[in-house]
Amino acid sequence: MNAKQLLWAKRFKWISLAEGLSFILLLGIAMPLKYGLDMPLAVKYLGWLHGLLFVGYGYVVFPTARHLKWSFGRTFFALAASVLPFGPFLFDRNLKKSQQTKF
Repeated sequence: MNAKQLLWAKRFKWISLAEGLSFILLLGIAMPLKYGLDMPLAVKYLGWLHGLLFVGYGYVVFPTARHLKWSFGRTFFALAASVLPFGPFLFDRNLKKSQQTKF
């Protein structure tokens, strides 16, 4: 993996993990606060943050796929992972195994 590919891989990894964590926090903390304790502000702010990270994730998937020469299936898996709880974490683990490198 050359330096440019490594840069794109690291960039994708960090936005992926941030997006995945924001989704887990939104579902696991903010939603119960909203509906269980009538505290809607948690969803408002965490939802806004998650929305930005989700758009950023979608924006970074395609250039990363091009630079790392991902197949259509891998790119589709990356996109599908963004809408599943724990999906970005599973995709990251799968990517590490297939790339045989640490980034």
